[in-house]
Amino acid sequence: MVGNPKSMSDARFYMPFRSGFVCILGRPNAGKSTLLNALVGEKLAIISPKPQTTRNRIQGIINIPKSSFLSLAKKERPGARVNDGAQIVLIDTPGVHKPDSSLGRKMMVEVREALEGCDLVLLMMDVSHKVDPRDQFAIDLVKQSGMKVFLLLNKIDLIHNKSRLLPTIDESQKLYDFAEVIPISALKRKGLDTLLGLVIQALPAGPAYFPDDQFTDQPARFMAAEIVREQVLLNTKEEIPYATTVIVDSFEAGSRLTRIAATIYCEREGQKRIVVGKGGQMLKKIGSAARWQIERMLGTKVFLELYVKVQRGWRDSRAFVEELDWRRQLEHRMAAQATKRGLDANDAAD
Repeated sequence: MVGNPKSMSDARFYMPFRSGFVCILGRPNAGKSTLLNALVGEKLAIISPKPQTTRNRIQGIINIPKSSFLSLAKKERPGARVNDGAQIVLIDTPGVHKPDSSLGRKMMVEVREALEGCDLVLLMMDVSHKVDPRDQFAIDLVKQSGMKVFLLLNKIDLIHNKSRLLPTIDESQKLYDFAEVIPISALKRKGLDTLLGLVIQALPAGPAYFPDDQFTDQPARFMAAEIVREQVLLNTKEEIPYATTVIVDSFEAGSRLTRIAATIYCEREGQKRIVVGKGGQMLKKIGSAARWQIERMLGTKVFLELYVKVQRGWRDSRAFVEELDWRRQLEHRMAAQATKRGLDANDAAD
């Protein structure tokens, strides 16, 4: 039955449109960003094998029409209630850790702010590893929040002997009063339909927060910077990934060509030499791979200029770290534009 219930019997299986904010939480490398990308169906968060790849909270929006949810509910939960559609706003967060720098402290602020306004928490744990203090730190955070929590046991594709899963699930249930414990593989997309169905049922009735054709709140400018940073992560080794960040200096969008200039910041001259490479070959490799991905994202040709600068100790500079927040960058650009409009109006009046 789709639409308004026609009888008291139908009403038992009907739910109005549901919406809410769902925070994805976990230790570094638990698979949070992989899950976000898999559920949204778009590459919103960069991914690398290196811990602390995600530095900002990233919102991904899932719009589920009425007909899609009806099919999902029947497939995963026979007898499940019919939903009039849903919008899930997923919030990917940096890996939970004990910070030792201004950058780390800013990342944990992002985590706590994401927890404050959410309706549900998805706590991810890597089922291929034993629970350690980093997992316990994440569990302690959700205990303090008092939110409803689903535990996602991720990377079940790495467990060849599936009989190990049941004892793991039993042990996990002792860690906290989880509303659900769900085995999944974000990489192989296993268990995600079950997860979506349960998330929708856990959300409150409410309106859509975003248009149904929007899948993120991130501006293209920030996503371009993250794509460049991803290529730095994938193509450099040792301490370089942790000591680098990317800021887009200019972004000129056109119908056929988008011009982007960005700066890769590192902390030492030696790191700069590695990023640039012999004869500029490493920087060229990073730029080519990033340009291809940005073109796919924007649907236009891209002219990408990359620069490398040294900003000594930037990870411990609170002011510099704050400027990495795309929301802060957007505020500054809007203020600059307003000032320019005011000056132009004064010139015209004169």
